[in-house]
Amino acid sequence: MGKGRVLVAMSGGVDSSVTAALLVEQGYEVIGVTMNTWTDDIPEEIQMNQHSGCCSIWAVEDARRVAEILGIPYYVFNFQGKFSETVIDYFIREYARGRTPNPCIACNRYVKFSAFLHRARQLGCDYIATGHYARVARDPETGRWLLGKARDTWKDQTYVLYNMTQEALSRTLFPLADWLKSEVRKKAAELGLPVHDKPDSQEICFVYTGDYKDFLRERCPEALVPGPIVTTRGEVIGTHQGLPLYTVGQRKGLPPV
Repeated sequence: MGKGRVLVAMSGGVDSSVTAALLVEQGYEVIGVTMNTWTDDIPEEIQMNQHSGCCSIWAVEDARRVAEILGIPYYVFNFQGKFSETVIDYFIREYARGRTPNPCIACNRYVKFSAFLHRARQLGCDYIATGHYARVARDPETGRWLLGKARDTWKDQTYVLYNMTQEALSRTLFPLADWLKSEVRKKAAELGLPVHDKPDSQEICFVYTGDYKDFLRERCPEALVPGPIVTTRGEVIGTHQGLPLYTVGQRKGLPPV
């Protein structure tokens, strides 16, 4: 008898690919899914760029190839509306207010561990799983589910998972909890997965130029009004290009005081 049905979020990267592989080895019924979160107005050449992280056609193709190798069903779910509303709009709104947001936290809260979890329940899945470096444990005294640090402290991602609900924690598997990144890549190579040496995605997935300032100029030009840079002594020392483009404590790119 199997351990249950798991819906695995597959980004086309090595971590989520090995996550799916480990669950197959452990006897789970695994279904692979890539969440389509990019918007239709992203240029085709960007979507076709294999270096554009999880927001590219190549990411979907990589995930599909891995699923085929593992012998698991694979689907693409459209979360464009939910992602735009809860992540992109939030990102723009926070910058316009002079704050520096973390879109990954919003994505995890409202998309991966909410909308994706809801879809898993609709499909009769017992769990969801992701390639995050974190762990879930249950307090034997209180019965509460706890989020714990991964073995690989360099890759640990509990910071962006801090707002997971009790329901989400109880229904989520983190197979990479006790794996080092180097071990994950080695495992992928041993399994013949084509993503074993794929570089990690470092940029904000929906900022396809790599520069959030370009994204803000495109999406909310009305908030980027140039103005004077004034010292606490009332001396004008330069001109800024819009307050959302700067952050508290910033020195780089500003005139000396």
